[in-house]
Amino acid sequence: MRAIHDHLTGDSSSRTTAQLVRSPTAGEFFSEQGYSVVLPEKLQTGKWNVFRSARSPLKLVSRFPNHPEIGTLHDNFVHAVDTFQDHKYLGTRIRDDGTIGEYKWMTYGEAGTTRTSIGSGLMYHGIKKGAHVGLYFINRPEWLIVDHACSAYSYVSVPLYDTLGPDAVKYIVSHAALQAIFCVPETLNSLLSFMSKTPSVRVIVVVGWMDDQISSLIPSSTGVQVVTYSKLLTQGRNNLHHFCPPKPEDVATICYTSGTTGTPKGVVLSHKNVIANVAASTLTTKFYPTDVYISYLPLAHMYERASQVIMAYFGVAVGFYQGDTLKLMDDLAALRPTIFCSVPRLYNRIYAGITNTVKNSGGLTKRLFNAAYKAKKQALQNGKNTSPMWDRLVFNKIREKLGGRVRYIVSGASPLSPDVMEFMKICFGGEVLEGYGMTETSSAISVMEVGDKEVGHVGSANPACELKLEDVPQMNYTSQDRPYPRGEICVRGPTIFQGYYKDETQTREVIDGEGWLHTGDIGLWLPGGRLKIIDRKKNIFKLAQGEYIAPEKIENVYAKCRFIVQCFVYGDSFCSSLVAVVAVDHDVLADWAASQGIKYNDLERLCNDPRSKATILADMDAIGREAHVSGSSIVALAINCCKPYS
Repeated sequence: MRAIHDHLTGDSSSRTTAQLVRSPTAGEFFSEQGYSVVLPEKLQTGKWNVFRSARSPLKLVSRFPNHPEIGTLHDNFVHAVDTFQDHKYLGTRIRDDGTIGEYKWMTYGEAGTTRTSIGSGLMYHGIKKGAHVGLYFINRPEWLIVDHACSAYSYVSVPLYDTLGPDAVKYIVSHAALQAIFCVPETLNSLLSFMSKTPSVRVIVVVGWMDDQISSLIPSSTGVQVVTYSKLLTQGRNNLHHFCPPKPEDVATICYTSGTTGTPKGVVLSHKNVIANVAASTLTTKFYPTDVYISYLPLAHMYERASQVIMAYFGVAVGFYQGDTLKLMDDLAALRPTIFCSVPRLYNRIYAGITNTVKNSGGLTKRLFNAAYKAKKQALQNGKNTSPMWDRLVFNKIREKLGGRVRYIVSGASPLSPDVMEFMKICFGGEVLEGYGMTETSSAISVMEVGDKEVGHVGSANPACELKLEDVPQMNYTSQDRPYPRGEICVRGPTIFQGYYKDETQTREVIDGEGWLHTGDIGLWLPGGRLKIIDRKKNIFKLAQGEYIAPEKIENVYAKCRFIVQCFVYGDSFCSSLVAVVAVDHDVLADWAASQGIKYNDLERLCNDPRSKATILADMDAIGREAHVSGSSIVALAINCCKPYS
């Protein structure tokens, strides 16, 4: 009461006045906690439990602060074309004959012209405003151009991707009633196999084929017109149409999630949703036309889609990988990006590869690395600059793994362990940030702030949304927990999706009557208003002895094993122990086998060799002990020698 009295009377002598800040226009109050501010959810309850970014405490961001006229993805690309007309935009190493060379670039202006031709080509084929257009191929320049065309002519883009499987693709084509689909020769036959059962599809556009390759291969019984991308481009160029710009509230895309239970769910996102999410990030992040970004994360996912929107806003050059993740390091060396977004799986592999090399090198090399690492770690913790000697002797060679110029590294999609985060900061320099998000929130929910030296968290709220933790009593998580409030992470704001396509029931299950999206993730608030993900509400199971297990925690621990690319932990209430299915790193396992003098004819035989299993299990056991994994969380082992799931 004294704090409120002093605030209203303007008594500057009181020490409590700084706790409350008034907005003259909104008449709202908040309490500052480092990177976040806390507000009351409802004035009548008196419960201060809503967290927002301290950068925009009284109003959630919905537009770019410097360009409020940008309200749609079309507006954003028009801004990019007008501002960065002659700057590099889309680069690829793949030549028309399939060979690989140096990166060749298309400018923003050229991409804008091509976008108009593709959109006009779709209108030439009778595809009307509001139609759903599928994209069924991996990252390449044409993907973004088609997406820009969809925005310019008010089409709704619907990404399709291989890991969904043919049955899921068939379901989405029918469920979303796609009228046009862009694909590559590799995915054409699977589409044609069910075209007779999807009458909505009118045209299929094949990217990467010449006109003379297509006519004799298309069965006439499908009733679908099949044209090449180049032909559509020509048709559009000869029959140009004016843009049909969307409104901010119009649907921009329907992103189908993988559907861990049942059929895939279509997440409906408006232009307003995506613009709000990306615009908020510009409060903390600034890129330049001299920056270079490598696109290899699937464009079918909102993590990469949102990244592309912000790259266009700042005029960044985007180079595409060859399409093979095994050749990604070669692409990085050729492109030398300054911005790199990836997932923990890759960072874990980099961490395991470097630490294993240092461990096996011994002697002077090992001592030099350890001395450099310790010195730089101590300097970073104290906020000081390290001696450039350590970079010249040790870390510059490591930076070359990502091309040597990366100044901005982002991790998302799943938790990154604190020691791997610290390792990336020390070895690669620049800014290393971790974020947390989901498709239903148009990507980012929270992101670490530039300059934040703490690790083991995912930052404060995106300035376009507000967060609260809701009690989960059955798991003993409450907002009253001390020292840190805990609970299910709930999100609200202009970034929240419109609902699941044609599925009101599941929409109501995740969005409550007050507009809060229930993520299913369990978080806690660390000092300074930092969010930490600690558990998953639904992804738990009970073992036979009654013990609850959160498998994702254990998977993240074992993923640091140098032999492992991916790890899946499983258990049920009829068994007292867990089993792990692991996909091994073929190169690491092969190197180990050579060092042991083990002969083998194929990788499957090597994976099934008892000596391999014993070594991998021993390494997992050692990492588990370091992370204090014990009791029922220790796993038995099965080995998968196949290609990892991507």
